[in-house]
Amino acid sequence: MASHSQFSDRPRVLVVGGGYVGLYVAKNLQKQVKKHGGIVTVVDPLPYMTYQPFLPEVAAGTINARNAVVSHRMHLKETELISGKVTAVNHATHTATVEPADGGEPFELSYRDIVIAAGSITRTFPIPGLAEAGIGMKTIEEAVEMRNKVLERIETASLMTDQAARARALTFVVVGGGFAGIETITEIEDMARGAVRENNRLKREDLRFVMIEAMGRVMPEVKPDQAEWVVSSMRERGIEVLLNTSLASAEGGLLKLINMADKSPAGEFEADTLIWTAGVQANPMVRATDFPIDDRGRVRANAELRITGDDGPLEGAWAAGDVSAVPDLTGGGVGGFCVPNAQHAVRQAKRLAKNLLAARYGEGSVQEYRHKNLGAVAGMGQYKGVANIMGFGMKGLPAWLAHRGYHGMAMPMFERKFRVISGWAANFWFGRDFTQLIHLKNPRKAFVEAATPAKKPAGK
Repeated sequence: MASHSQFSDRPRVLVVGGGYVGLYVAKNLQKQVKKHGGIVTVVDPLPYMTYQPFLPEVAAGTINARNAVVSHRMHLKETELISGKVTAVNHATHTATVEPADGGEPFELSYRDIVIAAGSITRTFPIPGLAEAGIGMKTIEEAVEMRNKVLERIETASLMTDQAARARALTFVVVGGGFAGIETITEIEDMARGAVRENNRLKREDLRFVMIEAMGRVMPEVKPDQAEWVVSSMRERGIEVLLNTSLASAEGGLLKLINMADKSPAGEFEADTLIWTAGVQANPMVRATDFPIDDRGRVRANAELRITGDDGPLEGAWAAGDVSAVPDLTGGGVGGFCVPNAQHAVRQAKRLAKNLLAARYGEGSVQEYRHKNLGAVAGMGQYKGVANIMGFGMKGLPAWLAHRGYHGMAMPMFERKFRVISGWAANFWFGRDFTQLIHLKNPRKAFVEAATPAKKPAGK
């Protein structure tokens, strides 16, 4: 397999993935590496980084989809960008195989240093019908699709006369009671309630929201009493919360549930909307490398963020974020490792960039990554939230304000912060926008209809 001649032949720092870690590593390295005669190259199938904590608000219409992503081209001007995915890495020869996003022929790319920043993907289980009926909440496209589908189901159901079909259309299910699941179902319920107020053919009682969680509690990141408050608050809003319950089948839109304790049936019902938020896993692309992998499929790394095997760190190989197993030196991580969240990803990326510059060019010193988790904040719809910040628990409006404040500041790049905060201000003054964008899956529908000659009436 030949290398691609149109790309730079300068000593390369290859960044695999353009998410949290990839964006910040490239941004912090690009000018310094260029100064030393090298180049930073980011390979990702998408031209943007997605700020995933905002996906529930995108689905609920309180944040514009474009404002929840950060353009690589706009902010990585000194970086070589390749639209594609790395399908294999041979660190012994310092080469990576790249598959172009347009389906072109794969090619090899050489590098001097490599940063594995491929992130994570949705973790699923072999549940019959899940692949056909479900949708995740991991990408901006999924969030936009969910917003449009919920609004479409509400509008369509308002015209239905078949009560069973109407009930199915207005039943919305989320599997997974972590932060993503709680934020998703509460934000969407908030939006749906508002949409129903605008439609005099429906009332709030027509909507059904169901949260399915296999564990005995939700949101393990917050205190037990806060988790109980979250469940109580959701139930007061009419959201059904089914704990110790799992999804057994989703074939044909018929959801069959089981009790986790004894695997006995726990009821069944029909739903047109099934959202899956039951966890993530390291990007499986790392299995096509010669890097050491742990039993959870993550690249093994030390506290300096170097990829590390049984014989010690590998020269010129680095990793951070969800795809890596990085020791948590504060002792707070599950199993002794940093948990997969945006806090660690962003801070690890900044430390990694400094360490790479120190190791490669002698700029500064290589230091271990150490960061105590500040806590967690979650929005639960307009003016509602829950938070655990440095051990201090909050709920309701104060937690919602903390959620908005933290994520408003954490959103990468000033211009994106401004766009998000401006959108929040517009919503405050003018209310939420319930406009449904239809035909996104078939944008040529109107043109095809216009360009197709009308059929002549029979007999003429």
